[in-house]
Amino acid sequence: MSTTMRVAPSGRIDAVVAVPGSKSIANRALVCAALADGTSTLSNLPDGDDTTALLAAVEALGVAVTHDGERAVIDGHGGNWPSATLHAGLAGTTSRFLTALVALGSTPITIDGDPPLRGRPFGPLLDALTQLGVGIEFGEQPGHLPLTITGPPNGTGVSLRGDVSSQFVSALMMIGPAIDNGLVIELTSPLVSVPYVDLTADVMGWFGVDGIERTHDRIAVPHGSYRAGEVTIEPDASSASYPLALAAVCGGRVTVEGLGLGALQGDARFADLLASMGCAVTRTTSAVTVESGGVLRGIDVDMSDISDLVPTVAIVAACASSPTRIRGVGFIRAKESDRLGDLTNELRRLGVDIDETDDGLEIRPSAEGWHGGRVDTHHDHRLAMAFGVLGSRIGDVEVAEPDVVSKSWPGFWQMLSAVTT
Repeated sequence: MSTTMRVAPSGRIDAVVAVPGSKSIANRALVCAALADGTSTLSNLPDGDDTTALLAAVEALGVAVTHDGERAVIDGHGGNWPSATLHAGLAGTTSRFLTALVALGSTPITIDGDPPLRGRPFGPLLDALTQLGVGIEFGEQPGHLPLTITGPPNGTGVSLRGDVSSQFVSALMMIGPAIDNGLVIELTSPLVSVPYVDLTADVMGWFGVDGIERTHDRIAVPHGSYRAGEVTIEPDASSASYPLALAAVCGGRVTVEGLGLGALQGDARFADLLASMGCAVTRTTSAVTVESGGVLRGIDVDMSDISDLVPTVAIVAACASSPTRIRGVGFIRAKESDRLGDLTNELRRLGVDIDETDDGLEIRPSAEGWHGGRVDTHHDHRLAMAFGVLGSRIGDVEVAEPDVVSKSWPGFWQMLSAVTT
């Protein structure tokens, strides 16, 4: 495994970039397909570690899986799981979805992950499952992996906070149809990352579960059965932010195909943020194109619904001519890294004028103080890819542990080299 990646400065860019399929959509579709009776086909499946880990876990639960490149055939069987030990690696989404999924069975199933994942919070999801009568045994530290789950649920309602992670809400939503009388989720605090919850409902609808009701403090999922389906997964909008940002910070034009008008993912809004910062954005039914417009402007933006984009917006803001304020994202301190503190500290190593606030970041113009240097990824694929983009503007940036991008885009560095050379 490579320990560092040195990023060279780039000139103007003119490129069409193929982005892997959305891991957010893929992982939701895999859960629904595993719970469906019959054979489902998923196309344009991403090859990142998160999706690979979920595929392996679903297979370990007795679901027949045929995986060939970007296509997977899933023979679901409705949730009668054998006893198993599942390993999620570094994948937060995978581990949280699995925690709820295995609770539908009546045999004890253990879920574990790599040390950084063991440090991430699971408490609100586990509290909700306990409210449903699911048995939970902890291995080392309460509220964290490893843990052993024994179901099935015998309740119909839970309450949990909505401001920690939408993944907890989505995990519960997807098992709701398999619970007698469905599931009602009462939210005791405002929901963050709302587009991801809406995306969960969309994917459940593809597999035959409709009628989900959502208000600001309540989500009701009806009892029902998933039907097998055929799904083509759109490109990952979070990953698409990196090549699109290259056009903004290096100058030029980048097109991402397959992510045009009608894209489902909330992070497709990234192009709109670039437009507000001075870029020209063109969308067709099949693609989005971003072209630099000269001088970048800073923005003031609440990113609570699109928090995965914070590192990308921060590095674009570093190249702007006026300050940027990012708000509403205090909860991302508990992502793969502390995405506020770690991002701030690493960008300062490159001369970026940035401060962490209680709920976000403030970034000020500082191009005259930029310099190359080594930055740490903190086990976080999104930090690594953002640093790669900024390095293409600054030059002589050395990214430590660059292979962490395998979590969502194993070919990222090859793409960056091809686009910027």
